[in-house]
Amino acid sequence: MKNKPLAFQIWVVISGILLTISIVLIILFSNTLRSFFTNEIYKNIENEQQVLTEYPLNRDGSPKSTPENRSVQHILIPSDELNQMAQFFPHAFIEKVQSFVKKQKSATKRYSEEVNGQHIFFVIKKVSTGNTQYILLSYAPDSYRDDLSFTLFKQLIFILGTVILLSWIPSIWLARYLSRPIVAFEKHVKRIAQEDWDDPVIVDRQDEIGKLGHTIEEMRQKLIQKDETERTLLQNISHDLKTPVMVIRGYTQSIKDGIFPKGDLEQTVEVIEGEAEKLEKKIKDLLYLTKLDYLSKQHPAHSPFLVSNTMLEVVDRLRWSKNELQWNVDLDDEAALEGDPEQWSKLFENVLENQLRYAKNKIDIHMKQEEDQIRIVIRNDGPPIEEHMLSSLYEPFSKGKKGEFGIGLSIVKRILSMHQASISIENDELGVRYTITVPKKRL
Repeated sequence: MKNKPLAFQIWVVISGILLTISIVLIILFSNTLRSFFTNEIYKNIENEQQVLTEYPLNRDGSPKSTPENRSVQHILIPSDELNQMAQFFPHAFIEKVQSFVKKQKSATKRYSEEVNGQHIFFVIKKVSTGNTQYILLSYAPDSYRDDLSFTLFKQLIFILGTVILLSWIPSIWLARYLSRPIVAFEKHVKRIAQEDWDDPVIVDRQDEIGKLGHTIEEMRQKLIQKDETERTLLQNISHDLKTPVMVIRGYTQSIKDGIFPKGDLEQTVEVIEGEAEKLEKKIKDLLYLTKLDYLSKQHPAHSPFLVSNTMLEVVDRLRWSKNELQWNVDLDDEAALEGDPEQWSKLFENVLENQLRYAKNKIDIHMKQEEDQIRIVIRNDGPPIEEHMLSSLYEPFSKGKKGEFGIGLSIVKRILSMHQASISIENDELGVRYTITVPKKRL
């Protein structure tokens, strides 16, 4: 069943529900009709017995004065002469009646039995006249109930059959109506799986199927955006890595030819070494960015650590690269976070390397512990950042004022996102200010 088309499955389910309801209705209606008509027959017999109290019977059961003849028959016999009913009923039935009379406690009671192959309903009523006790047996055949029930039953089957047949047409339409957009979405998803995502998913409804279509369209747009980002990233990586490789190859070839572009061998080798260090750092950053992509999908293993210790380790490691800079460091020694110390060390390293690249005379680091967060402000007195660059600083290989490509701030942004923290970079009157805000309580 589950391997059949969805339209067929919907139609089968709807048809099955209608058929099940029809069968249940037929069974319930049939039993209800039979119960209703049975009760009506007994009421008719009892009403006839009530009428007979106004028109007395002879001993042979014939009324002395009767109203119009009815379908109910009556026999009035003394309770000790029930065998006289032999002229009306077989001996086996008379014995049952005698047993019923002996057991009957109430004045009137209803019964039903098979007599000569015919089902009859009868009521035994005990009647006392003077010193003699009589038995009034009133009975009616079952043919009336069966005939009427069968007639109504046939009508019900006809009506339900007509309803089922007429409902098949709208059920087929409904099945196709519900399955048509799903089939269309399946074709779109198949094309997207084959990286053919040029055609948009058009959705003209707002129900659950419409929400599915909007989700598929959103996925298509994100895949297009991701594909464009990956292409741009590969182009930037190729361009960024190509430059130091070209410099290294050019300088090494010059040395082989006995030429020293920087005047002597030592200075020329220093250029090669510097370009190799740049190349190594870019490769490490790329690998680390890939590592962060993997870690962002895993359950992070965080541990508490002192922010000041991590920051001071990074500052001590980088301060020698520009000895002429003045470092003003004001940290809260008790500020602690729960996170990955290695990632925070990388974050501070990338931020401070960016500060070193643009600072003229000094770098200020100030950390303040607030009630629910820790605020870290890092400022350098270098030139302001171009306004059009402020919105794209965190994009990989964004080109800065000095023509530097890098992914340092992209790594910073990714680490902060993993720690539910944020960063803002702004120009102020003293230079460029980096503000990192970290919540103390982590989810």
